[in-house]
Amino acid sequence: RCLSQRWQRGGNASNSCTVLSLLGAPCAFMGSLAPGPAAEGYPAPGSRAPALMIHSGIASSGTSVPVARGPPRALELPFAPATCQAEGPPSPTWPPSHSNLPDVTARDFERVDLSQYKWIHFEARNAVEQSAMLERVERHNRAAAPGRRVQISVEVEKPREELLPLMGRGHVVFISKDLAQHFGYRSAPEAVKGLRGRIQPGATLICAWAEEGADAVGPNGDLVHSDAFPPETLVDTLGAGDTFNAAVIFALAEGRTLQDALTFGCRIAGRKCGIQGFDGIV
Repeated sequence: RCLSQRWQRGGNASNSCTVLSLLGAPCAFMGSLAPGPAAEGYPAPGSRAPALMIHSGIASSGTSVPVARGPPRALELPFAPATCQAEGPPSPTWPPSHSNLPDVTARDFERVDLSQYKWIHFEARNAVEQSAMLERVERHNRAAAPGRRVQISVEVEKPREELLPLMGRGHVVFISKDLAQHFGYRSAPEAVKGLRGRIQPGATLICAWAEEGADAVGPNGDLVHSDAFPPETLVDTLGAGDTFNAAVIFALAEGRTLQDALTFGCRIAGRKCGIQGFDGIV
């Protein structure tokens, strides 16, 4: 039995963009939005999140395409579930809505001015299109001065074979607990050590493991761990992983160490689990 219902924007990259904004990072979201009230304002009315979504309007299909607007520092590439609180312990469910929305294409991405960004985060969804997008960023980086290159992070959440090569394209790669378990790993340390061969030399591989915290292998091969920071009362876990990713990206973009970034990510994710939604994580 559903006791309450709440609408909010959702989706991995959308959530991470919201958290980055709340942490103080100028950023933009690029993705597909379903038409309707949830897409009429970004951020939603009443939200403190100053996230900028770059698009030229929402068509009937819900596709948003980018235009040049301001100099945000981070771009989130893939979106708004309804949450239903059932009886018993906190365990929100979210019915899928508009699951056939089109993904952003490489042609859409051609309109992004890469010189305006210092970090681009990809949620792995469409390997063919995103491979072409990543190739464009890599070409940009080869031609750019060191201080003007774009850092690339990739999140691979779903254990789909065609998405796995994208792990080798990021400077920072986030993998999910589900993906790690798909490969037979029973812990985050096992996963990052066992899957390190799938990332490019000098990259960082990160895996969060819920109440066990998170582990990472950095460019030098050292294993880094952070404990979890659970709230006194568990309220809402929806988007906790996206919060973790955003907080880690924020810290690394500020020049913090991998250890500091991992701890910061776990701390902010724990804080998010103790509140409804995202307002109040900082």
